Amino acid sequence: MDKNKMLVQSIEEHAVRIDAYDDLDTIVNAAANKRYVLLGEASHGTSEFYTMRAELSKRLIKDYGFSFIAVEGDWPSCFTVNQYIKGYSKADAYTALKDFDRWPSWMWANEEILELVKWLKTYNETAKSKTGFYGLDVYSLWESMEEIIRQLENISPADVESAKQAFSCFEPFERRGENYAISSAYYGEDCTEEVIKVLIDLQKKRKHYPKEQEGDLNLEVNSLVMLDAERYYRAMARGGAEDWNIRDTHMVTALEKVMDAHGEDAKAIIWEHNTHIGDARATDMAEEGMVNVGQILREKYGEQVYAIGFGTHHGTVIASDQWGGTVEVMDVPLAEAGSWEDALHQAGEFDKYILFNKKNEEAFSNVVGHRAIGVVYDPDLEHLGNYVPSRIAQRYDAFIFINQTSALIPLFK
Repeated sequence: MDKNKMLVQSIEEHAVRIDAYDDLDTIVNAAANKRYVLLGEASHGTSEFYTMRAELSKRLIKDYGFSFIAVEGDWPSCFTVNQYIKGYSKADAYTALKDFDRWPSWMWANEEILELVKWLKTYNETAKSKTGFYGLDVYSLWESMEEIIRQLENISPADVESAKQAFSCFEPFERRGENYAISSAYYGEDCTEEVIKVLIDLQKKRKHYPKEQEGDLNLEVNSLVMLDAERYYRAMARGGAEDWNIRDTHMVTALEKVMDAHGEDAKAIIWEHNTHIGDARATDMAEEGMVNVGQILREKYGEQVYAIGFGTHHGTVIASDQWGGTVEVMDVPLAEAGSWEDALHQAGEFDKYILFNKKNEEAFSNVVGHRAIGVVYDPDLEHLGNYVPSRIAQRYDAFIFINQTSALIPLFK
């Protein structure tokens, strides 16, 4: 029997059919006592990945006391949502999501997230401990600098001008990270000294950080973003794995700062693409010298981590054919023959999940292509680079398969 048929048979033996959200009880229970529950996605533009993760998150928050959701999004924009759901601002949910104005804004400013944000707001109104919503990504260099200035104006007005002077180093790059990357790589012009000076000044004043409404956490993580974003953009133009590793290491550090702020009993739900939450050591990423969030967390926290991957066989997705381009609904073609998604489909044309454990680990340990779709996507060229060679049972602790999926619904055109 060939490997593909054996894989299909193993899926038939171990998969659990999903017909309703109640069918997720076993997977929720498996994740409930972990400190870090990682919820992936095969694309950033698929509605069912968001709604399924939202349902799992609601259950973990309501029934098991998880402290916050942290996502693959910008800290400043997510913090606006955090302020809204905790009652610290008077904005409505729709207005709070308008802060996601950097392309691809539709990753978080969509109908699916709007529903979750409204639920979090309602939940927090009666909860003993308010659940948070935070962004872990590194891209918000300029927005984080602006937020630091805004906070300095309140806590240390005497230092505002020196911070503005340091930040003026970035003005020639027109808020475009790629411009900064080219300048630092090819002309030796960067703003490293300016960034370090501001961060040293901020560290000296740490005891004066405002505690109310998480002002101290906001200032600390924005400072971290400023440091790591500058490093990230410098590494971008050099190529290789360095910029990826800076980004994923930053996301873990930001997550740990949020965990520390929530105390020793904190428990986190992390929403990111499969390429970030699935252990890189179980893919060809390791051969390229890349690490990711899932790997780093497993290495540091072991059994306290539970990673759930997501995938689909076919459907539609929101994406663009180029970075910064027009967003459109695209067809997701039938999964490539011999792929992980194809095997899941052959095992039954319905939604399902699999929990990986020592009893079935060997059955799912062979290398198989596993589809990944980014915000830039060309369905016609999918076979050339959208399948990541993976040992699925080592990459994830569980996997949720939605046979046919549909595109996200953006809030803003």
